[in-house]
Amino acid sequence: MDERRIEIRAEASGGRLDKFLADRVAELSRSAVQRLIERGQVAVNDEPVRASYQVRAGDLVVVHLPSEDRQELAAEAIPLVVIYEDAFLLAVDKPAGMVVHPAPGHPGGTLVNALLAHCPELAASGEERPGIVHRLDRDTSGLILVAKSEKVRRELQRQFKERQVRKAYLALVDGHLQPAWGRIEAPIGRDPRHRQRMAVLSGGREAITEYHVLEQFAHQMGPAAGEYALIEAEPRTGRTHQIRVHLASIGHAVVGDAVYGRRRAQLPVGRQFLHARRLGLKHPATGRRMELEAPLPEDLAAILELLRKT
Repeated sequence: MDERRIEIRAEASGGRLDKFLADRVAELSRSAVQRLIERGQVAVNDEPVRASYQVRAGDLVVVHLPSEDRQELAAEAIPLVVIYEDAFLLAVDKPAGMVVHPAPGHPGGTLVNALLAHCPELAASGEERPGIVHRLDRDTSGLILVAKSEKVRRELQRQFKERQVRKAYLALVDGHLQPAWGRIEAPIGRDPRHRQRMAVLSGGREAITEYHVLEQFAHQMGPAAGEYALIEAEPRTGRTHQIRVHLASIGHAVVGDAVYGRRRAQLPVGRQFLHARRLGLKHPATGRRMELEAPLPEDLAAILELLRKT
């Protein structure tokens, strides 16, 4: 039976094996990892192990996912907003509500399905996430890079890993944010009480977010009356939900964030006010510096217009 093989080299000691894998493989919960271990589909340094195995720096962890766990990929004629495209890569402006790649519960209608229709050659790679270099949350809009070949994908991934790609997001947050410039350095890991969430944890992975305030608002109307700040946030690391978790941790959650934000009535935005606005990178073939930008979508622009009037 065909299998998908995942290899992870531990850069540092990482605690229990089941937690180590659940924190690093987005599609696997801790219980799913434990089932794979029980079936002998996980090995460390080519040896079978228990879920309680303590991962050590340098360990090679290999996971074999059976074919039935894979998602069938199909091209779908879904419109794409292409910000930039050449023979090597493209950058698309992903709308809010679109999932990046198929996963349980989202077998179709994803960015990958749309990309296969736009660039049929991506299907030849045989990858489960063809061309995908990085991700955005479903309800975050904005720029995503897509590689047209495995060589380009590896080069872009190298740039991300070595922090050569500059990312900037626009976010509207609760409260009057001071100081106007700031740097949040707080490790992030999976929340031990809520496995679908991330949290600032003493044993988490390094995470750094810098921000600066663009505008402050004092909204006076209705149940959403209060203070808000429009900021530009630049994540220097790439942890899951990083910007949302960091801003919530300092008491300024992203407006509309149903997971990390406040529960009382807010501004009439139907999703989290977070938009991947800019990407700066070196072109993987020419080496020239590229600066890409995606405009603020209409739903978020309307919220700013409302705030500027009150």
